[in-house]
Amino acid sequence: MGAASRRRIVASTEDQGKRLDQVLAARLPELSRRQARVLLDIGGVFVDGARVKVASRKVRAGQVLEATLGAALERATKTVGRAARARDQETLPDFHVVYEDADVCVVDKPPGLLTAPTPESDRQNLADLLSRRPGCGTMRVVHRIDLMTSGLLVFAKTDAANRTLAERFRVHGVRRQYIAVVGGVLSEDRRTVDLPVRGRRAVTHLEVVERFGDRATRLACTLETGRTHQIRIHCRHVGHPILGDPEYGIRTAWDPPRMALHAARLGFEHPRTGAPLDFESPLPADLAAWLERIRR
Repeated sequence: MGAASRRRIVASTEDQGKRLDQVLAARLPELSRRQARVLLDIGGVFVDGARVKVASRKVRAGQVLEATLGAALERATKTVGRAARARDQETLPDFHVVYEDADVCVVDKPPGLLTAPTPESDRQNLADLLSRRPGCGTMRVVHRIDLMTSGLLVFAKTDAANRTLAERFRVHGVRRQYIAVVGGVLSEDRRTVDLPVRGRRAVTHLEVVERFGDRATRLACTLETGRTHQIRIHCRHVGHPILGDPEYGIRTAWDPPRMALHAARLGFEHPRTGAPLDFESPLPADLAAWLERIRR
């Protein structure tokens, strides 16, 4: 199926009283009845804006059905039920909880694991996996990093912590630094990029950590603001896109195994006690080994 595609159906009088999986399979040529049930099971179907997983739910004329078809459905075990979803989970990369208390959970996310639910699925993401641990409740998503970006994230475990951390992010009161490896040579040792992203102010401070001949430059990127894809857009703007970036980058003969971007440092004041918390994550093995090959 490739990139995710959202299909929208307005139920007709002919659909009245039929099962939801039956209507999806009849109205969407891409789906068999079994695929429709799997899509429902993983959370890829919405009825009138609400996520629905019950295949036998009766449809009413005029209801709006939305189905998102994409990689989540392609990866899913092609049966329904807890056992199938457990098998889905076995294929996911491991994550590491670096700090946790009653209010917050800080995690070192591997590449290839989503941060939070998407319209494709509410499973197989970090927030869901954390929430399913014994004795844990729902994790509140405070911020996100891209699918193929690795590194540090904080989740809130209570509504109060979520509100406080969300406000800290809003006023840029969170310390975040990423390691990025970009193409070519950034001649300046330090540079600040002040360029709006989607109409909103965005500022990134770039500092050269290491140069690899004329091939690549390793940067420490400190966020003053935190817009979606901010570092990726700003690096492209200065003429040195992040290597391995599928959207804003360029292909080279020394491309990394995945996008060369890692959330290396995260700092914030504890939402309840106010105590300063600071965390650091080393460069993951896949990128570290790739950089060593470039050095040689």
